[in-house]
Amino acid sequence: MNNTAAEVLDLKINVVSGHEINILIVDDRPENLLSLESLLESDNRNLLKASSGSEALKIAFETQLALIILDVQMPEMDGFEVARLLKENPRTKDIAIIFVTALSENEKYTLQGYEEGAVDYLHKPLIPSIVKAKVCVYENLYKQSFELKESNQKLKEINKQLDEFVYIVSHDLKAPLRGLSSISSFLEDELGNDMKPEVAELLGLIKKRTAWMQNLISSILHYSRMSNSCAVKEDINLNELINNIIEMVDPPENFKFEVADNMPVLYAEKIKIHEVFQNLISNGIKYNNKENGLIRIGFFEYPDHYDFYVQDNGQGIKPEHFERIFGIFQTLSPKENTDSTGIGLTIVKKIVEQQGGKVTLSSEYGEGTKFTFTWKK
Repeated sequence: MNNTAAEVLDLKINVVSGHEINILIVDDRPENLLSLESLLESDNRNLLKASSGSEALKIAFETQLALIILDVQMPEMDGFEVARLLKENPRTKDIAIIFVTALSENEKYTLQGYEEGAVDYLHKPLIPSIVKAKVCVYENLYKQSFELKESNQKLKEINKQLDEFVYIVSHDLKAPLRGLSSISSFLEDELGNDMKPEVAELLGLIKKRTAWMQNLISSILHYSRMSNSCAVKEDINLNELINNIIEMVDPPENFKFEVADNMPVLYAEKIKIHEVFQNLISNGIKYNNKENGLIRIGFFEYPDHYDFYVQDNGQGIKPEHFERIFGIFQTLSPKENTDSTGIGLTIVKKIVEQQGGKVTLSSEYGEGTKFTFTWKK
């Protein structure tokens, strides 16, 4: 492994701590501003003040705020109008707002405040312990939300670095395999007809194992990219998609396909639903030991999801292997007898579960297998 690959592994997540938060207090009366400021002063808390609705909006649009304590009854622009304008702006729509009012809790203004986007109310005369407690609650929620966003951003960066690492390692591992394959071919050409049968067998085995390893490395790279990919969703005609897949996999002439002619138009990421059907169809072809192969593809519709199935008449799977086949690198045939890497069904399971679905199978050994997966509409 080269130095670049090693450097990519040096990954760290820094937890955000000690972040100073901004709280905006809005009231047209200076004495109220002073009272709330003295009540809420604390370390790691920056208190901003505004004496009008327009001043409050200016500060909110220019500053990252955790919380706004907003007086309802102000001249020119009242608290309700300020809240409505804040919620209409994408930059400020998620700021928590606590209304301060002298109006009764039972009056219509309380309901109006919640409709305008308030998360809570403080009623005058203010009770210091309640004010402090409510502000602390929303302050902690903001801190947790901020740290979660930071962690998500770090995870995105780490996933990107891991993708780069997998690519680098794949390249590093493929180089000696290509050399080994070339040497094997060279020896075959050099020895020609004078090659002993046992030597020919060994060279053939080397070439086959080398090709299998190269395929495995490519599959790992594909699995990594497929797991983290995020494409634009679009309307997909599944009948067209499945017909294209069948043509692409180029099945043997003894194979017959029965595809429901009313497959739905699915709104999804095309690359992912394509990957699921392609792996299941390829699996049904690869592990079919019948003289005349048959694969049936169809669906059942429910109010919020579809159940799709791919059913073959192949060799079937014993019940004790049902869970095992979804594990990465797991195959039911000895490695020397198959070119399968054991990643295809793992990709299917991962993609389906990412969409909130589930993959199941039913099989009768010697008769065939039916894979069913759910996909939300």
